[in-house]
Amino acid sequence: MVGAVLVYEGRIIGEGWHKRYGQPHAEINCLDSVAAADKHLVPLSTMYVSLEPCAHHGKTPPCAVRLVNEKVKEVIISNADPYEEVAGRGVDILRSNGVAVTLNVLREQGLWLNRRFFCFHQQMRPYVILKWAQTPEGHFAPADKSRFQITNPQSQAQVHRWRTEEAAILVGFHTALNDNPQLTARLWEGRQPLRIVLDRKLQLSHTHNLYKPEARTWIVNEHKEAQEEHVSFIRLRFDDLLISSLLQRMHEANVLSLIVEGGEKLLNSFIAQGMWDEARILTGQATLPNGSISAPVLSNAMSAFTTDIATDKLNVFVNNKSAYKYVPGMEL
Repeated sequence: MVGAVLVYEGRIIGEGWHKRYGQPHAEINCLDSVAAADKHLVPLSTMYVSLEPCAHHGKTPPCAVRLVNEKVKEVIISNADPYEEVAGRGVDILRSNGVAVTLNVLREQGLWLNRRFFCFHQQMRPYVILKWAQTPEGHFAPADKSRFQITNPQSQAQVHRWRTEEAAILVGFHTALNDNPQLTARLWEGRQPLRIVLDRKLQLSHTHNLYKPEARTWIVNEHKEAQEEHVSFIRLRFDDLLISSLLQRMHEANVLSLIVEGGEKLLNSFIAQGMWDEARILTGQATLPNGSISAPVLSNAMSAFTTDIATDKLNVFVNNKSAYKYVPGMEL
């Protein structure tokens, strides 16, 4: 997520943002927005941009070259771009052509804003978000693991919104078997995430909702690697390295982020291995009897913020070992 503004003596003369993958970047939209009457001010102006201007020919021409050609006087940047095709080259192009450059202004805000992108390129894995609902007493599900709605309709819609914002969503075998979830964003308009389910022995029926064509699905298993229309069978070993192997496979497939929705065993595995970046815990008003399954307990967690969603409460945490820290005022 990149935005840019062009400023002449305290007045914004241009602004733009990167609207969609493959379309012009923020810097180009910003320069193109400058009114004809202000075009002569561009060489006297400073551009503020949240990510280093690109230096390569990808889906679009290099922004750094356009800034040089427009003779922009100065560029102020929040974050250097870790993508291997850029990685400082944009700054080098600017400086070698006489453009003044300042880096790391509001660096932490930029890291949080684009934490998925930075994690993907710096940690070589998707950004991992844990999500679950619990009762006020800390119960996660009935003892028999049957489907039970803990949160209110507003929280349910929010969860579907989150699904449209992330690249993939993961559940374990027993959650898939007991709940038969669709794992789609039916309550919010937007793109559908890649659905991933762990089905070691390929026991889920092909009539299961996850086999329906509403979204792409990965069936992670130990038996076969195959492609069948919208369903991919991903063969991995179900050992202690399963989670890291899955994240590696997702990185190879250019999957930028992942929501882990359960069940309790799967969530605890991510926590135990420290393989998480952010956790979103919804506490509803519903209750479950004693003996119900307890909610996971985070370790190495730092509270980010808390907010109400009607009668429910949302608590967001970040892994205190993560390089991408929540910045107050930058809620979800």
